[in-house]
Formats: sequence, structure tokens, C-alpha cells
Amino acid sequence: MSKQSLQRTAKLNSGVCYEESIKATQLEPSMYDRIGKEEGFRKLSELFYDRVFNDHDAQWFLNIFSSSTKQEAIDNQYRFFVQTFGGPMLYKEKKGKYTRLAGRHANYNIGSNAAMRWVQHMECAIDEHDALKEDHEAKEHLKKYFSYTAHYIVAAMEYMRPDQLSGGTQIDKDRVW
Repeated sequence: MSKQSLQRTAKLNSGVCYEESIKATQLEPSMYDRIGKEEGFRKLSELFYDRVFNDHDAQWFLNIFSSSTKQEAIDNQYRFFVQTFGGPMLYKEKKGKYTRLAGRHANYNIGSNAAMRWVQHMECAIDEHDALKEDHEAKEHLKKYFSYTAHYIVAAMEYMRPDQLSGGTQIDKDRVW
């Protein structure tokens, strides 16, 4: 499947086109500065994973995260967000050169329902974040980015080959238990 086909599928499922989704990475001042740099993205990830790990109404969803501790999940996500939205390359420092989200998630059992649940929790975390309460532009663009990206990952995973995986459920060699 071509990248354009994946983008069309992500748009169909998210209601957001690629061009709209990436605006979150192009804002001035940057999303990194608007949210409060590293501390702000750590807070967003904490708010998100507090919701995920307390989602007892959907055990199937929580099970997706069972290969990580809550703290590991927060750390990986916040590092990715910092790097994606204009900050230092924290994710690359920890995980290496590959940041392909579809490859990183390919070993997890996720589909459209999981993407929608993920987006629901992220949108609530965005709405709860103090630094974003009055920044409607940032909130709108983050929500579009995350909705599109979650559905793009699901679409791309259907076409992943084993040699394209770049993470998944493999335990990091430097993992601290």
C-alpha cells in the first residue's frame, strides 16, 4: 500500500487530512514552547496515562499497555512528543534512529477501536492540561494531529513486514525494572 493510500485511510477514519495533522508541528511559537517544553509534555503524558491505567471499563484497551510500566510508557511518550513538536531529540537518544510509529506499535494488538479509545483519552488529557486551557489553537491542532496519527498507525500496521518492526513489545536493553 502506498503512503498516499495510508493517508487516505487515516483521513477516512479520523476525519483529518495529513496536511491538517502536521500543522501542530509547524506552529509559531512551537507546540514545544506553548505547552511548557519538557515539563509540559511530561505533564500531558502523565495526564494521558493516568486515564489509560485507570480505564477499568475497557480491560482490552489497558491490556495493550501491559508490556510497559506506567512510568516507562510516560517516559517514551513524552520523549517522542518533545522531539516531534520542536524540542531536543530525547526520543532518538533513548530509542535510536527509528521513530516510525507504525513500526514501534506493530507488535501490539491494536485496531480502530483502540485508536478511538486512545484519542478519547488524549483529548481529555489535552483539555485537562493547564498550559493548554486557553490556547485553543494549540488544542485544536494537537487533537487533529493525534487523531490522524492514531488512525494512520492502525492503517499502516496492516501492511508491516517483520523486517520493518522497530520496537513493538521487545524490551529495551536498558530497561530498569
